Amino acid sequence: MRVITGSARGKRLKTLEGLDVRPTSDKVKEAIFSIIQFDLPSASVLDLFAGCGQLGIEALSRGAEHCVFVDKSRQSINVVRENVQSCGFVSQSRILNMDACDYLRSAKAGIDIALLDPPYEEGLLLKALPLLEPKLSERAIVVCEHESGLDLPDEIGRLKKHREYNYGKKIALTTYMIESEGDENE
Repeated sequence: MRVITGSARGKRLKTLEGLDVRPTSDKVKEAIFSIIQFDLPSASVLDLFAGCGQLGIEALSRGAEHCVFVDKSRQSINVVRENVQSCGFVSQSRILNMDACDYLRSAKAGIDIALLDPPYEEGLLLKALPLLEPKLSERAIVVCEHESGLDLPDEIGRLKKHREYNYGKKIALTTYMIESEGDENE
């Protein structure tokens, strides 16, 4: 697995091996970053359920100002630390070994882009999204990678479902945005 583009383009990333690990494919990662590409410069990013940190690292490589990486697995966090260091993003990163929902309960507001890729079929998105919503900036975009067939709510507080994408039979993306006052009449 490599960083696709930006300042760390081509840099190899370590990942954990095993059945519990499901790194985002390059095809899906390309799709995520084509969705958020114009919102990345100087953004504050959250890589929740970080795994090896590839989504947050890709965001930093493409111009995000800062990224918080959160994962409850100590092994995953160790891999995130190695990857962040090898890509040169230590000063732009905060890496936390804790439960995603516990983090969201204590997080500061101001998240511009949230990348959520939890383990499938555990209901974690439905638990995390309501906790995330009050922590988002007015320009926020939330990208959720999840199993196909998962029906996420159309609205969560200020968040409105923007688009849904399917990649094969198993993977889907759902994006949320905060609707501004002018968007309601369009």
